[in-house]
Amino acid sequence: MKQIFAYETREEMEQNIPAIDQLTERLKEYKKILEENYGLTELPKAIIWTSKEIATNIFSSISIPAYTNKDVIYMSPNVNEWRQFYLKQLDGKQNKRVEQYYRSIDIEHISCILAHELTHHSDLFIDEFGDERNDSIWFEEGMCEYLSKKLLLSPKQFNEELEIEREMINLYKKQYGNYSLDDFGAASYLEKSLTAVMFDYWRSLQCIYYLVERCHNGDIHTVFHLYHQWHKDGRKKPLTAYFNLAEFLRTLS
Repeated sequence: MKQIFAYETREEMEQNIPAIDQLTERLKEYKKILEENYGLTELPKAIIWTSKEIATNIFSSISIPAYTNKDVIYMSPNVNEWRQFYLKQLDGKQNKRVEQYYRSIDIEHISCILAHELTHHSDLFIDEFGDERNDSIWFEEGMCEYLSKKLLLSPKQFNEELEIEREMINLYKKQYGNYSLDDFGAASYLEKSLTAVMFDYWRSLQCIYYLVERCHNGDIHTVFHLYHQWHKDGRKKPLTAYFNLAEFLRTLS
């Protein structure tokens, strides 16, 4: 993958080089795991390192400063920008535990964001990333969240991440929990808030964690096999119904 730098000044770019170097090293480790175990055969063409401002206002109008457009990853490596991004999810609500957590995230957590974007390129996903996708967006997004965090964070960090996102679900389930997860992103189109966008990411990770670790004893490939079988059978029912997630989703709402 080529690395391209898009900053307004040389000084801003140089300030971010140490973080970029750390993220690049972590991504090398993660890439190898995906290639050996999780169907990564073709890499994106480039990573464009840039600021949150440029990522979300010039290259795209996407509110998250990390995304894949065709075969290029756009990414802010700046820890402080990501801390502010996560704090913005609280949208005015007060929760000391969540605030403290988001103020303390470090480069390890940011590496998971970059790894999430690379995971989208795995051949284990059925639909072409970036194309119109129906019924299973939550599965791909949740699996990208699960794999990146499970493989790069320590068990303690991973469990804490799950707990914080459950806390966020509890804070916002009355506001955004009335939409089917199979309609991933439906609330965000109507509410147009960052929290609405992120709510389905939180639910998706919880569902993948439940499927892999509670239903299939940590066997992620069995979960992928069932996902492929659902597709081969003609997608006759929503994927959440195929996985019998109704009761679990009720515990999140």
